[in-house]
This record gives sequence, structure tokens and C-alpha cells, in this order.
Amino acid sequence: MKCRHITRFSAALLLSVAIPNVAGAQGSKEAAQVHLDKAKAAAWRPGDGLNDLTHLYETVCGPALNPKGPQEPPDVAPPPLSQRKVPPRSDWYQEPAKVFDNLYWLGSWGSATRVPDRPGGDSTWAVTTSSGIILIDSGYDYSAPTLITEGLKKMGQDPAQIKYVILSHAHGDRYFGSRYIQDTYGAHIIMSEKDWDVLARSDEPNEIKPKKDMVATDGMKVTLGDTTLTLYLTPGHTPGTISTLVPLKDGNEKHIGAVWGGINPSLIRYRVKYFADWPESLKSWSASAARFQTIAAKAGADTYLTIHPFYDNALEKIHLLQYRKPGSPHPLVSKDNLNRFLTIIKECSDAQLARIED
Repeated sequence: MKCRHITRFSAALLLSVAIPNVAGAQGSKEAAQVHLDKAKAAAWRPGDGLNDLTHLYETVCGPALNPKGPQEPPDVAPPPLSQRKVPPRSDWYQEPAKVFDNLYWLGSWGSATRVPDRPGGDSTWAVTTSSGIILIDSGYDYSAPTLITEGLKKMGQDPAQIKYVILSHAHGDRYFGSRYIQDTYGAHIIMSEKDWDVLARSDEPNEIKPKKDMVATDGMKVTLGDTTLTLYLTPGHTPGTISTLVPLKDGNEKHIGAVWGGINPSLIRYRVKYFADWPESLKSWSASAARFQTIAAKAGADTYLTIHPFYDNALEKIHLLQYRKPGSPHPLVSKDNLNRFLTIIKECSDAQLARIED
């Protein structure tokens, strides 16, 4: 698996485009700084670049760090499908990888996977069970046949065994590929009711929206064969964002993975307003992070499974698996990393809120 290093320029670019904000907000810099200090402390571990979370901190805390405070950009409509420019394969293709005995990574990486000249990448996770495969997210319509169908075959798995696709939220990078999976393999698509509504009202191309199928509820169990995933509604990135707990197998060891369903809070996208105002979005995202942090701790979750590999060096860790010696620690297993990740999400949201509510 090839790994790419992100420059500080790219990280700065993320700060300028990634987070929706509120215009002209100044708020309390002093109150915000308390949360920024907590998030910054969680972001860095001296001498441990592999577990560096400073990219996450700089992105999600960026609006609170801005001297002018959070700024809200205008909503924009996506181009019609006929006018969309599909990036070349070289900009998004990444080799699939086996990450645990029952988990495969089928994601993308590159500057054009989401926004031109913006790094990030997107993860699709495939959970194998005794009775088929469960996907978490699907990537894009143009990449799904290659990354999912061909990727599973490369890993010795049968894509016709895909039974469910759990969509973390109603954004195109999560769901565009799901229509292909739905039509090709007859898999069930699972999303929250509120995000099915977002999907229906969004200006994103109708031709590649999945047909409404299963509705996720808070605490819902998705069981396939010998494996049960648990879904939790964690609103804030969208009105019905889903975060998921996944049982993992590593030889004789068992772990629990946690898929946090977004990165930053959102207010509006593609003509759909998610919350009444920006404070409500921030409060929702902060509360969701705190709640899921408690849920994950009680469940014994010890592995963060990213939806965007840029933020936690996921590809570098996956790359190391080919050098791992039998019995040595798994590079993705770390309760500390999972806890730090959710701490940064919460504290950065609280910092933004402090800047706009003083």
C-alpha cells in the first residue's frame, strides 16, 4: 500500500475550506482557549508521529483559532451529473488491504477524491461474517466498481456476498457508490430517517442516490451470521449521522472498533439546512462526541476506524501491517487514540461555540 505525506500547505488549505462557520463571530477568546488547550494536548504525543492527531486539531479547531472567529461560507449547488468532472484513477486509487481477520479497507486517497487540490481520502470498511459482508460507507459512484468490487476480489472475497451497506451520513462521499451496490448485488442500504430526508432534499444528483431502504435507529443491532454491529445516532455533522461499533478479530484476540460518523459539525449543504442555527449544530456535535465517548468506553472499544484516513495516519498504520511480527501489537489498536480523537472533536466544537456565544 502506497503512503503519501501531507504538506503543511495542504493542512492549511484544509483549514480554509473544510469547516462551515458563522460570519463575523468574535465571542470569548478566553473561554475558547480553555477548550483549545484541551484539544491541543490531546492532539500530540511526543516522539510518536504515527499517532499524531494535529491534522485533526488544526482542521476542527481552525475556526476557533481564526482571529476573526468562525465564518460561514455560502451554500453552493453541485454540478449536474453530466457536467461533473470525474478525477483520473491515479488521483483516487489505493490498493485494498486486510486490516483484521474480519475487516478490509477498500478506500481511496488523493487530491481529487472530494474537493480539487484538497487531501483527505475516504474509507470504505468491509466487515466479513459467516453469512456475508457488511460495508460501512461506499465511496463514489465512479470508484465503487474498482475499489469495492475489484478490491474485494483481490482480497479473496466475493462482492456478491455484500448484504448490507451502513451509510455514516448523507454526503456524497459516503453514499454515491451505494446505488451501484444496491443495484448490482441487491444489498440493503441503512441510514437514519433524518439523513434519508436530507438525501431526498439534497441538490446532489438524483441519478446516483440510493433508493430508500432500511432506517437506522439509536442502538440498533445489525446482525449477519456470527457478527453484530451496533449503530448509534450521533447528530451534528448531519441531522442523523451514524457512528458504529464493530467487533474485530485478530488471531486469538478480540477487539472492538469504533467508526465515528463524521469529522466537523455542519449547518447547511446543497440546499438542505441541517439545524436551526450554527450554535445548535455545534451543541449537537459536542454532545454526540461526549455520549459516544462514554458508549465506546463502556463497550471496551479500543480501535478507531477512520472515515477519512488523512486525520489519523490510518494508511501509514495499515501499511505497517505487512511488517508486523506474529504476536506484536496491532498498529490500529489503541484506546488512547480513540479517546483522544473524540476529545478533540468535542473540545474543538466547544471552542467554536464559545467564540459565537459570548
